[in-house]
Amino acid sequence: MEKKRDVAREICRSYNVALSPENLEKFAEILLPRKLLRGSHALMEGDVCDYMYYVERGLVLQYYRKGKLTVSEYIAHEGDMVICIESFFQRQPSKIAIVMLEPSVIYGIPHDELFELASQSYEFCQLIFAIEQRSLIISQQKADVIRFESAKERYLRTLKENPDIVRRAPLHNVASYLQMTPETLSRVRGATTEDDI
Repeated sequence: MEKKRDVAREICRSYNVALSPENLEKFAEILLPRKLLRGSHALMEGDVCDYMYYVERGLVLQYYRKGKLTVSEYIAHEGDMVICIESFFQRQPSKIAIVMLEPSVIYGIPHDELFELASQSYEFCQLIFAIEQRSLIISQQKADVIRFESAKERYLRTLKENPDIVRRAPLHNVASYLQMTPETLSRVRGATTEDDI
């Protein structure tokens, strides 16, 4: 239980939300730790997303299928939250799947229990809002980067702001996440100099 308390504190600290000691205990109680192997799914396409997942250790991919292609939507690592936001909040089948790119330890925050806590305390409403807000901002920032930046600019931004993605994720996942082909990513990486970084 102490480990779950530590994770609950870390989530609250990460999202700048203060829970009372009593509510922190309640939050820790609902957390569901999962150890998953590389290639294991936390969510399959077509299932309802019943959990937000906090990544304590590992590398986690959110992806969707477009025809025969697999498209990397988001790559998360330690300290990140993974959520299929539409499915989680609207309780409908997810178009996005969640798979481990590395052996990972994730903590599930269950929908029903979280909203039950939110009905009892405004502090949990603040936590839900903070998580949803960050998720939406990340999505908007990614959309803006794809719309307005060149392939090289996208790569350099990710290398600067999120080097773990570039360093740890498979090349084809990084390329897909950056909305380019693996060949383009290889060319961009090859043309990148120390002065660029």
